[in-house]
Amino acid sequence: MEMEEIRLTTFNDALGANYRAALDQEISQAISTISQDFFLAGLEKSNGWPLGPFLRREDLTFRKSKQLADPTGIGWTSSSIFNPSIIEESGELYLFFRAAVKKESLGSRIGLAIRGREGKWRTVEKPVIYPTEENEILSTEDPKIYRIEPGKYIMFYNGVWRASAEEVSQYQKPYGDIACDIKYAMSEDLIRWEKRGLVVPYEVSRLWAKGAVIPRDEFGNAVKINDEYWMFLSEGCGDKQYIGKSADLHQWRWEQVDYLELPQEMGRHIFEVACAIVDGERLILDFMYEGHDGVHRGAQALYDLRSPTKALDLVHGATLSWGGIIKYDGRWCFAQGWDAPSGKEEIYFYSM
Repeated sequence: MEMEEIRLTTFNDALGANYRAALDQEISQAISTISQDFFLAGLEKSNGWPLGPFLRREDLTFRKSKQLADPTGIGWTSSSIFNPSIIEESGELYLFFRAAVKKESLGSRIGLAIRGREGKWRTVEKPVIYPTEENEILSTEDPKIYRIEPGKYIMFYNGVWRASAEEVSQYQKPYGDIACDIKYAMSEDLIRWEKRGLVVPYEVSRLWAKGAVIPRDEFGNAVKINDEYWMFLSEGCGDKQYIGKSADLHQWRWEQVDYLELPQEMGRHIFEVACAIVDGERLILDFMYEGHDGVHRGAQALYDLRSPTKALDLVHGATLSWGGIIKYDGRWCFAQGWDAPSGKEEIYFYSM
C-alpha cells in the first residue's frame, strides 16, 4: 500500500471514530436550547441606530430534504443545520451552513444551498468543506463568506482538532485539549473551494480562536479600514481581544487591542463577536455575552468607521448572525437555524 493510501486510511479511521463520538456527545442545555427569537426580542430601538427590528421571512425558509453525500465514506450524517453565511450573486442567494451531527455538536461539515431567481432552493450534493487535514479532523464549522472583488471570494471557517499534552503545555491552553483554528479557503464561483491553511498563529490563538469577523457591507463585500482589512477576534486567544490587519486577507499581523468592553451593569463576559456590519460611516459589532444571571444574551455596539476601537454606544438585543448580514430585496437580512424543531434541518431568514 502506498504511503498516501496508508495516511488516508489512518485519517479516515480516526475520522470515523470521531464521528461516532460526536453521535454520543452531550450538549449543554444552555447551548442546545438557544433561540433566535430570544435574542431578537431584547432589541432596544429607542435611540435609533441599532439594526432591527427583524421579522421572519417565511418565503425564504430553506428546508434540507436529504443528506449530503459523504466524500469520506465513514457514514456521516447530520441532523441540524445552523450558523449560516449568506451572499447574493447574479440574482441568486447562496446559503452556506454548518451541518452538524446534532445541534452544536462536533462532527460538522459545511454545506451550500442556492436559491435561484425563480425562488426555489437547490442543495449542492456534497459538503463544500469537510475534514481533509489533521487540524480539522474533529469538525469543520461556521463559515463566514466575503466577496473580495467580482468573481473572487474568501471563506473563513473553524477547524477543530485535539491537541497533544505537549502542545497544551507549550501554548498554555486553558480548558482542555480540544483546539479550534481559524482557517480559510478561496473560490471563484462560490461552489468549488481551495483550502489555503491557517489564519491565526498559535502564538496568538493559544490553540483556540473563533470568529473571523471582518467588516462587511450590504453586498457582502469585505470593507477596508484605513486601506487595510481588519479582523476582530474575540473568543479564545488566551481570553484577550485581538485585531488583525491585512492588505490582502492572506497575510495578517496581530495586535492585542481591547476594542469592546462590556459595561459592568450588562453582564460578566463577552463570548464572541458575531459580525461587523458597515452601514454608511457606521460600524456595528453584533455580539454574544453572558448576563449576570448566567444566561447567554446579545447586544450591538456602535462605532464610527474611522475610529473602530472605541464604542460610541451599546444596546441590548442582537441578531447573532455569525455569517453576517446583507441587504436582500432592499432590506437588511440574515439567516439562522437555531429555532428549527428537533429532527428538522431548516434555516429561517429574518428581514427588517
